[in-house]
Amino acid sequence: MALYSLFTSHASPRRVLRRQQRGLLLPPLSPLVCVVVIVLTAVVMVVLFLLGTTKLLRYRTLIQKPIVLVREEMVGRKNHTAVLKTLPDFEAHKVRAGAAESNWKPVTPPTPSLPHLAPLPSASHQLPLQLQMMRNSSSNNIVMGPYHNWELFSADYQEMLLNLKIFVYPDVHSSSSKANRNSSSQAPNYDSVFLPLANPTNPKLGNYYSEHAFKVALLHSSLVTDRPEDANFFFMPFSINAMRNHPLLHSASSISDFIAQYTTRISFDFTFWNASDGADHFYVCCHSIGRDAASKHLALHNNAIQVTCSSSYFQRLYITHKDIGLPQVWPRRRDEDHRPFNPPAARNILVFFAGRAQNSLVRQKLLDLWSNDTSFAISSGGLSLPYEEGFKRSKYCLHVKGYEVNTARVSDAIHYGCIPVIISNYYDLPFASVLDWSKFSIIVSEKDIHVLKEILLSVSKETYLKLYKNLSMVRRHFAWHSTPRGYDAFYMTAYQLWLKRGLQRIA
Repeated sequence: MALYSLFTSHASPRRVLRRQQRGLLLPPLSPLVCVVVIVLTAVVMVVLFLLGTTKLLRYRTLIQKPIVLVREEMVGRKNHTAVLKTLPDFEAHKVRAGAAESNWKPVTPPTPSLPHLAPLPSASHQLPLQLQMMRNSSSNNIVMGPYHNWELFSADYQEMLLNLKIFVYPDVHSSSSKANRNSSSQAPNYDSVFLPLANPTNPKLGNYYSEHAFKVALLHSSLVTDRPEDANFFFMPFSINAMRNHPLLHSASSISDFIAQYTTRISFDFTFWNASDGADHFYVCCHSIGRDAASKHLALHNNAIQVTCSSSYFQRLYITHKDIGLPQVWPRRRDEDHRPFNPPAARNILVFFAGRAQNSLVRQKLLDLWSNDTSFAISSGGLSLPYEEGFKRSKYCLHVKGYEVNTARVSDAIHYGCIPVIISNYYDLPFASVLDWSKFSIIVSEKDIHVLKEILLSVSKETYLKLYKNLSMVRRHFAWHSTPRGYDAFYMTAYQLWLKRGLQRIA
């Protein structure tokens, strides 16, 4: 009635006259009309509210459900497998792909696993992530073996064997390398820089064995093609280790100058480099000087793929998304690759480590904290037991960063069945796109060395046995052979190249 009285209120005759003259005076409204107006207004507001709520619910459904369905559809397409295998949650996608769209249900995210890269250092102290995850571990973490997705990897691996082709520049075959532009008999000979070693298993090669083993295995593989137009990649066959021992190319500066000149020469003598500006070219190095090898040729550094043992994503000359980590392996006899592991019951030493502490603050800290602990067999210099026996008799073997993030202790631990404990921040671990390192090793941040024993003792017997079993499964991936064998270190490295195929050439 308040609205009705507002419209029908009386005023003085003079005021009414003025309103009539201005056209502002409305005729009186009956109470029935006012009630109808109020009811209609309320109905309209209720209808608008209901429509808005319905649209909001539909919008929320559209932004949630299709995301999973699109992932399901992509996983089902064969032509997307090469892309999806690098996704960290691909196992969850595979589970979603098995459900029909008509029976769609929300999928619970998988239990997170440890990252395959070594953890970044942190200033703030907290209970180590590795320790928390070990205490909360379940059988599901390792039940699928040491792979992110074996079925996908195996299928793509077989496709690689059929289709991957690598062209090797002819310097690797010539007894008179074209690097010698001068035809004079007094010209320096650089053949040893390019030719494969006659005895690549020579123990004197030590830490640089992988660099030579890859070249020998490549030349004995079916991946090599003499038709460059069919090649996916082009191998630049120079050896950093051979240059290091060459009387004319000993220094890092001379090596980088030689490689820059060699790259310039092949860009003039052949058209392959210019077709992609080096993006489909690669070289292999395991010597620490190799990180500076491409420093004096901009395109070589920015575009070519560096396959290196020193795979630190903290270094300015290693580009994680472009370059490839190579396992550092010591030369071994052929019969050693198939020897059975020493069983867990025969491993009476908790931790083993042997290595120099020079140029490594991390190793020095390790020695200061744990050298007097009787459950730790660690030393710098004189060994308390033979090197091989330390790996065979220990449950855990430490890989601690030295001058570089990489050492051969990781592959040594894998070879002898000792669970690797990786204490090396910024280490881009080899084959991490295929292998889930959290399922056969333990990764500890450098800042958590003071709780290292607590971390290792927190590992349950069940978890340890699963790590040990998975270690036996990945052993073959870290072994080199002159004639490559299925899934060995050569083919695993070649598969990392295969993942980077599809580069577009500009000419």
